[in-house]
Amino acid sequence: MIKVGLIGGGGIATAHIRGYTTHADRIGVTAVADAVEETARRRAEELDAQSFTDYRRLLEAADVDAVDICLPHHRHRDAIVAAAAAGKHILCEKPLCLTESEAVEVTDAVTSAGVTLMCAHNQLFLPAVAAAKAELDSGRLGRVFEVRTTDCFYNDFDPSTMGWRASTVTSGGGELIDTGYHPTYLMLHLAGAPPTEAAAMLSTHRLTFAEGEDSAQVLVRFANGAIGTLWTSWAYDPPPITERFSVVAEHGTLHSDGTSLHVRYRTGRTKSQAYEPVDTFVAEIGHFADSLINHTPPLHTEKEGVEALGMILAGYESARSGTIVPVMRPRQPVPAGADA
Repeated sequence: MIKVGLIGGGGIATAHIRGYTTHADRIGVTAVADAVEETARRRAEELDAQSFTDYRRLLEAADVDAVDICLPHHRHRDAIVAAAAAGKHILCEKPLCLTESEAVEVTDAVTSAGVTLMCAHNQLFLPAVAAAKAELDSGRLGRVFEVRTTDCFYNDFDPSTMGWRASTVTSGGGELIDTGYHPTYLMLHLAGAPPTEAAAMLSTHRLTFAEGEDSAQVLVRFANGAIGTLWTSWAYDPPPITERFSVVAEHGTLHSDGTSLHVRYRTGRTKSQAYEPVDTFVAEIGHFADSLINHTPPLHTEKEGVEALGMILAGYESARSGTIVPVMRPRQPVPAGADA
């Protein structure tokens, strides 16, 4: 039984808790920390767990093997570093952190402690995504030429409900580093290589009360030559014909609306499969448990978290400068005893 400390009891924690409830035979929340005492108490009662108002106190006093970080964006770095120093495995909501310097700190902390960090990239657990990745990894489609990902919806935020997301200081930007993080890590997953450079255009079409953008289009080049195109927005719903993701490759194409996958080979052969809906957060928690129990790396570790963040940061810099911007590379772990 893996004992988890839940750090942050707000909205996204509800989705994570469904996962712990479903996989209660393997993993469960035994301690909760939230800066709002009432939230900490309520979540602790819900989960029959210890309650804390300071996650550092939880790390010191609670008997946990891992933590699940469900905090606002700007608090991820500090919580990851503290958890790693305490020797706890980590599941962290997106984004991993907010800046290149924070990415270095996070990577060094996790590497030095020898703990597992899993990025909570829940859309990787859509069956259509898993099937597409398996198809690409099989080699039947050959080299990947282009990847497109989309995540747009009409967001009904207003100044009274947007909270910390309205500030670029606490969110790290606007829509791109929030909902846009999903099509970013999905593009990375399907491209199958590290990103090398990016260019972006940002827009604010409707949510003018927020400091950051409400829409973004990003182009990314990957080390294998693939080009990625990302489209994301809080301002509007996409047209009905818009794919969730698509790939053009050497020997064919694939595309998906998120619930089905359609593959077409250059030979003319096609195959399609529809999938039953799944709760991706439940699947994500189950994968985290499997990784810890079996000592296997999760689908996306801090490496992929840094790569996804790098694409977004390069996009922001590109929008500011009007240039194509190199994507930062994840820091290479330094062997123990070696010079840094």
